[in-house]
Amino acid sequence: MTAHFVDLLDDLRRRSLRMAQLVEEVVREACEAVFQADVEKAKRVVQRDNDVDAEEVEVESEVIRLLALYQPVGSDLRLLCTVLKVNNDLERIADCAVNVAERARHVDARTLAGPYEDLRQMGPIVVHMLHNAVKAYGSQVVDDAQRVLLEEDAVDALYGQIIRRLVAEASASPAKIAAFLDVLSVAKNLERIADHATNIAEDVVFVCTGEIVRHRMH
Repeated sequence: MTAHFVDLLDDLRRRSLRMAQLVEEVVREACEAVFQADVEKAKRVVQRDNDVDAEEVEVESEVIRLLALYQPVGSDLRLLCTVLKVNNDLERIADCAVNVAERARHVDARTLAGPYEDLRQMGPIVVHMLHNAVKAYGSQVVDDAQRVLLEEDAVDALYGQIIRRLVAEASASPAKIAAFLDVLSVAKNLERIADHATNIAEDVVFVCTGEIVRHRMH
């Protein structure tokens, strides 16, 4: 490939990584917003999602342009496919962050404390997973990506605990169903963010090694 193509590819990688770092900040703010019942911070998350959406369109357009103009093969093709897939996961992560932040507008912060300590544990783990996924995406180091995959089970276990508790408490206290739905929404969106972070880590393994590790056995 020409030196010009290599430069364009490097520019695209840097742009995609900046978007990933923006999404990481949005997720961190969303968690702070909901657990602190900070409505202003929640509004900021929603506003920043517009920036993510605009960037997602631009990155996708550039990937398609490079594919059409240069018809790359081998590792260059793998990289462009990975950028396209990660781009989609990042946009969905930002959407989940908005869903989490929107709970801050009416959730009672006390609902998320006490018996829902597992939900408070889940937030930092998900933020850490995403941070490591973004780090792996930037470094393109397989070991960094593998660390993300190891954290997925912890999030799944906490999510399972939360669901079991909600089912038991909803039947015992139907008057609190609205609060239970808030907890469910936050937990589900955090679990989805973890899933997307895992996807990004799996894509890093792919771009580095050519190995597809999706649907692996646990």
